[in-house]
Amino acid sequence: MKALVAGAGGQLGRELVSALGDQVAWAGDRSQLDVTDDDAVASVLEQVRPDVIFNATAYNRVDQAETEPDVALAVNALAPRRLALGARETSALLVHFSTDYVFDGESTRPYREDDCPRPLGVYGVSKRTGEQLVAGAGSEHLIIRTSGVLGRGGSKQKGGSFAGRILAGAQQGKPLRVVADQTFAPTCAADLAAATLALVRAGARGLVHVTNSGSCTWHELAEATLALAGIDVPVEAIESAQLALPARRPAYSVLDTRRSVELGLEPLRSWRAALADCVEPSAEGSEERR
Repeated sequence: MKALVAGAGGQLGRELVSALGDQVAWAGDRSQLDVTDDDAVASVLEQVRPDVIFNATAYNRVDQAETEPDVALAVNALAPRRLALGARETSALLVHFSTDYVFDGESTRPYREDDCPRPLGVYGVSKRTGEQLVAGAGSEHLIIRTSGVLGRGGSKQKGGSFAGRILAGAQQGKPLRVVADQTFAPTCAADLAAATLALVRAGARGLVHVTNSGSCTWHELAEATLALAGIDVPVEAIESAQLALPARRPAYSVLDTRRSVELGLEPLRSWRAALADCVEPSAEGSEERR
């Protein structure tokens, strides 16, 4: 496999580069490849001529997207289309990552790939539009929806990581208040990268859900993070409405991963086991949306 990794500076991109090893023909971050620039994308693809393009770029400022819809759409929708068209021209496979936030959270069971998306905010709309544009570009493609990606290193777009903020707040003696009415499936970036490569090698195409096993609320994730760090402080459970954030979040966005298993992928380990690899007693973990 001759692989190109766009967004290699992010936590998922770094894990993809690590998992691919010497199969990486080119990898770059935003400073090396602006995926919103037609000429830049065409130039890199023509130079590298990869077999597989991994698009690990994303605009994941969920609240800021409400006032920056043009930027969110440029990165999450138009750029993936540009990469998909480039993949078609170079006969490459495009692997693109999407999010559980394409759903409205009204389901009472994990969302399947064929469930109707109904995003609640601009971020989710931009990601859903990206899915549609990639699927309609005429290239070979694999779209992987995932949820709450965890990993070492931070999400620069979010000004730090969820786990890092929880640990810092606890160490500074600040009161901790975390929402307990949003349920999802946290996913380890390293596990997601490994699963992605396994799906590519198995010839998977189309739309596939990949997350770690199990589910939790952000409140439960905060408590588990503190427990792993050996910090015993209370975390107040609150409702999303109390934060008055600009963007609505789905109350329930757990993804059904049965199709990935049918394609030959082993079920991923539990989110608790994955979190243990992302948080150390004196280190920060991270979380970001795809």
